[in-house]
Amino acid sequence: MPKQIWLLVIATTINVTGGSFLWPLNTIYMHNELGKSLAFAGFILMFNTAANIAGNLLGGALFDRYSAYKTVLYGTLLATLATIGISLFHSVVPYTIFLILIGFGNGITWPVIMAMAGSVWPEGGRRAFNAIYVAQNLGVALGATLGGYVASISFDYIFWANAILFIVFFFIVLFTFKEMDQSQNPQMHTSVIEQSRKIKDKSAFYSLLILCSGFLITWIAYSQWQSTIASHTQDIGIPLEQYSSLWAINGFLIVFSQPLVKWVTEKITSPRVHIYIGLVIMIGSYLIAMFAADFTMFAIAMIILTMGEVLMWPAFPTLANDLAPKGRKGFYQGLVNSIGAAGRMIGPVVGGFIVDLYNIELLFYILIVILFIPFMTTKLYDRTSSVADKKA
Repeated sequence: MPKQIWLLVIATTINVTGGSFLWPLNTIYMHNELGKSLAFAGFILMFNTAANIAGNLLGGALFDRYSAYKTVLYGTLLATLATIGISLFHSVVPYTIFLILIGFGNGITWPVIMAMAGSVWPEGGRRAFNAIYVAQNLGVALGATLGGYVASISFDYIFWANAILFIVFFFIVLFTFKEMDQSQNPQMHTSVIEQSRKIKDKSAFYSLLILCSGFLITWIAYSQWQSTIASHTQDIGIPLEQYSSLWAINGFLIVFSQPLVKWVTEKITSPRVHIYIGLVIMIGSYLIAMFAADFTMFAIAMIILTMGEVLMWPAFPTLANDLAPKGRKGFYQGLVNSIGAAGRMIGPVVGGFIVDLYNIELLFYILIVILFIPFMTTKLYDRTSSVADKKA
């Protein structure tokens, strides 16, 4: 890989490691330390994700029209200042404000980093983006591994570890990213807003919406691991460092399972079948988690969940890419990413309300039932996309 890609990989790992100190523990901190309900914690995480979506749209637009380097620099500066602020002020109001600012600043940063990866190594194709994907999951694994142990000593150390790594990331961007600004190819990354005005193939677009509706459901279910299930593990006496190690298992397994995933996807080439298999595996993980009473069972559920995730998540953008008319791939991918973020945004709120009003057992039953919906939407997508292909 070019040295610029290695630089992006290192910077990504540092950034995500810092963020992974905090994000798996947000619900636990607000519920257990600040004494807020799970529904309240879900609302705060919803605002954080909404700010992240807004930042994504702004970052993409600024990449097209302004400067990749300055955009990622200012986004990183905002997120870094917010991490310092959240390290100093822990009451509910400043915690909420800084968490939203972190989401917005990071939202600005990430589409630009992905765009840079494609621009500095265009001949690398999918390998450039896969390198960033692996770096993100390595950061998740490292941050989650260390975060639980640090939090078991003091939550204050979690905030400062997050802030220090963001500061390191900021200085990497400040001193090394400028030369990559000259390599950008804005035509490859036209803004989502502009692309949305140019939709002509309605059949393909409707097929995409049907596909994404199933994607939304899967993310609503998946997000419970970061919110209601996180709090549930604390309620049944699982130590905080052990809960964080679940995300370490997730991150490391995603990285080291890539040869197995490659072997499976070469044998079974249809992305739609990948979704079907991934859904079956994911449902199995929730069945185990529903009856789990100790760390070992939750770890088994997480391993199963991860195997479904690595097979299913890439299938959605792959299908969107295949479905996209010429010149609309950026918009189609942007919509898929936004739908996933929307699932992460509303999932903790919905799950929090169900647990607050009823119990965690009912939530598990609901999750298992709604995970059958993507089977139907993917099958319906099959039919509508076939119609679109015939019209084409």
